[in-house]
Amino acid sequence: MPPITALTRIEPIHLERLEKQGIFTTGLLLEVSATRTRRQTLADQVDASTNDVLAWRDEALLLNLARLGPGEHDLFVQSSMAGISFVAGTDLPTVESRLSRAAQELKVPAPEPGVVEMWWEQARTIEGE
Repeated sequence: MPPITALTRIEPIHLERLEKQGIFTTGLLLEVSATRTRRQTLADQVDASTNDVLAWRDEALLLNLARLGPGEHDLFVQSSMAGISFVAGTDLPTVESRLSRAAQELKVPAPEPGVVEMWWEQARTIEGE
């Protein structure tokens, strides 16, 4: 599980407060924010809004897709798709195009189309749950 420090949509003060709560990985963040009640409790504990917690959770879900490492995360951030909800709510050709454009901008190889399709399918499955 990636560390919570990999999340790009989290303010440093909230990151520090999460770490004080013992939440060091995205997996732990997902666990403690799994239900509406848990999200509210976590928001209260770290003085954040439930919308903040939902945004962190959205990005944490993205970071936990199969075969998605820090470099691939950078591509998603560069393409303005920093969360799983955007990926799931976008058609596959658009996701592929945005990631390809981001790769060109960052001067790195674009992910293979089959990998992008796998991420897209995983995102749609997770969002459908």
